[in-house]
Amino acid sequence: MTENDPTPDAEPGTSAESAAPESVEGRSGFVTFVGRPNVGKSTLTNALVGEKVAITSDKPQTTRRAIRGILNRPAGQLVIVDTPGLHKPRTLLGQRLNDLVEQVLGDVDVIGFCVPATEKVGPGDRRIAESLSGYGRAKKVAIVTKTDAASRDQITERLMEVDSLREDWAAVIPLSALTRDQLDVLSDELLSLMPEGPALYPEGVVTDESTEDRIAEIIREAALDGVRDELPHSIAVVVQEVEPREDSDLTDIYADIVVERDSQKGIIIGHKGSRLRDVGARARAQIEPLVGTKVFLKLHVRIAKEWQRDPKQLGRLGF
Repeated sequence: MTENDPTPDAEPGTSAESAAPESVEGRSGFVTFVGRPNVGKSTLTNALVGEKVAITSDKPQTTRRAIRGILNRPAGQLVIVDTPGLHKPRTLLGQRLNDLVEQVLGDVDVIGFCVPATEKVGPGDRRIAESLSGYGRAKKVAIVTKTDAASRDQITERLMEVDSLREDWAAVIPLSALTRDQLDVLSDELLSLMPEGPALYPEGVVTDESTEDRIAEIIREAALDGVRDELPHSIAVVVQEVEPREDSDLTDIYADIVVERDSQKGIIIGHKGSRLRDVGARARAQIEPLVGTKVFLKLHVRIAKEWQRDPKQLGRLGF
């Protein structure tokens, strides 16, 4: 299965080890959430799935892959495809991320357009809403996110603004992923719009991401915390090895944090390695529940100059 192909095959990753069962029937299909960067798409995906399958950060363009989270309900199964935020690309990486979103939008059954309740609808929102006309097969749902942080007047104003953007919304739903307010309303609405059919993934599977990919994202999330300016865009993570240690309840993990310049390397490492140790500690706390053992995590920071603009480097890093 390729990253851009939303159709699961026989080996979707370590989380799915058997063919989809017939136990979950009714409706099933794919939904993706679109919007400007940092409108809460990944947080919404995690909240619906009930488990963290996509990293979150206040840094734009945190999501870099099409990450699938699976939600089973009595009425059927939703496969939620979390994608990067649509943006004006400044690098080859940025263009490839936009291309990935375009491909996903052409394949899903429902598109959820997200706007935060705390911000007025702007030109970027209007441009994205208009672009949805290019995906005729998908039904469209408008979602006003982050209602927990907004006043009632803000929510009302945002609902009116969003509703006026298109005439073909199947629904307009305000919600908070943080407090889970209205999440059931959204999932019920999304399932009602899906085609009839059996489950696409086995019941109990929450994502088709491999363990290595999930570890890499956890490390990147920890590395993103507290950095500013262009550094977030320059950080990539490659897991080199995940190996249970013989005669020990311990897993050894070796990973590279990749940046573009010497100055960025210094920021990631910190004074006498203090920041890198902090990144490792925060990442390890999330990795251990994932792998089910204590973890020895060895992080190495290396430089790949201008990797965001270099096709060969992008290929080596999985983009």
